Amino acid sequence: MKKTIRDYQYEGKKVIIRCDLNVPIKNGEITDDTRIKESLESINYLTNHKAKVIVLSHLGKIKTEEDKHDNTLYPAYKRLKEYLHTNIYFSKATRGKELEDLVNKLQNGEVLLIENTRYEDYPDKLESNCDEELSKYWASLGEIFINDAYGTTHRAHASNVGIAKLLPNGIGFLVEREITKIDQILEENTHPYTLVMGGKKVSDKTLVIDNLIQKCDYLLLGGGMCFTFLKAKGLEVGSSIVDNENIEYCQNLLANYSNKIILPLDIVTKEKKIVDADQMSSDDIGYDIGPKTIELFSKILKESKRVIINGPMGVFEEKPFDNGTKSIYQVLKDSHIKTLIGGGDSAASVNLLGFSNDFYHISTGGGATLEYLSGVPLKAIEVIENK
Repeated sequence: MKKTIRDYQYEGKKVIIRCDLNVPIKNGEITDDTRIKESLESINYLTNHKAKVIVLSHLGKIKTEEDKHDNTLYPAYKRLKEYLHTNIYFSKATRGKELEDLVNKLQNGEVLLIENTRYEDYPDKLESNCDEELSKYWASLGEIFINDAYGTTHRAHASNVGIAKLLPNGIGFLVEREITKIDQILEENTHPYTLVMGGKKVSDKTLVIDNLIQKCDYLLLGGGMCFTFLKAKGLEVGSSIVDNENIEYCQNLLANYSNKIILPLDIVTKEKKIVDADQMSSDDIGYDIGPKTIELFSKILKESKRVIINGPMGVFEEKPFDNGTKSIYQVLKDSHIKTLIGGGDSAASVNLLGFSNDFYHISTGGGATLEYLSGVPLKAIEVIENK
């Protein structure tokens, strides 16, 4: 059991909290502030307990000087000002006297947001490479470190792993909730237990499949990745997405787990035709699962006791190719099946299609959840002290 935000006294202490404020921004305006809202519980807990709160977060990737202009956290600062009922300040500097002066002026219950940690990635990738000196510098600004950025827990960066090695530490409410929810559904001994996998590449999911295939009862495959499996069976898939490097991997899985792996019966093509999965032409491009597949998948899902979904069934951003994904979600909602949505595109599809409040847990982390489901320890959680 890892230490949590509840395990420390905060009054008068400078507390560094790593949040995930990596929100989509268009023309300087935030288009979805879900991650900011998710961070509020831990920040408010610290301010209510009279801490001097120093918030770190990344935003996007910084590979050039121009990227800094496009990936400033200033819009997140403005949004936090709307949500937090306390004084909040913004440091344009990620180190130096300007930053240190702002830290030293903080009063109990006040908040300081520091500019994008990945500003330190240009030109030498100091943040992403967990640079020791940068870690020491940021750690010197505080007395306690709380990690509440679940989406980056699979990365070893200066702002999560680096600081945690140097200060008393714990996880925040968001990270605690994510781990608890995922553990509960993984460890629950209820069957049928069904995995639903979509998305583009098989290579992204091999570790998850390897870790869970023996434990689950069914693996339903849709999205772009199903065409690699169909091709592995010797079927024509036209110009659909295929992960050619993993054909042999898929063949081995099909040979060993033919009783568990359920492939689409029919496909909706880019031209909006419905074709049987074994009747695709060389010109076809698969964009969604078809009605026969929806019916088959729905029958299995209705009988399931717990379901993990990682990846949409089709090009959900585009009508009518959202139908497969939407239909699957509707069945799970209507049947009250205990469902974990595995972050990334899966979470995006849930939000876009109107199912944001309908499932047991919708993870906020794509890559982090993939690694956790794979059985790989999350680096930024491993470094947190045990109770």
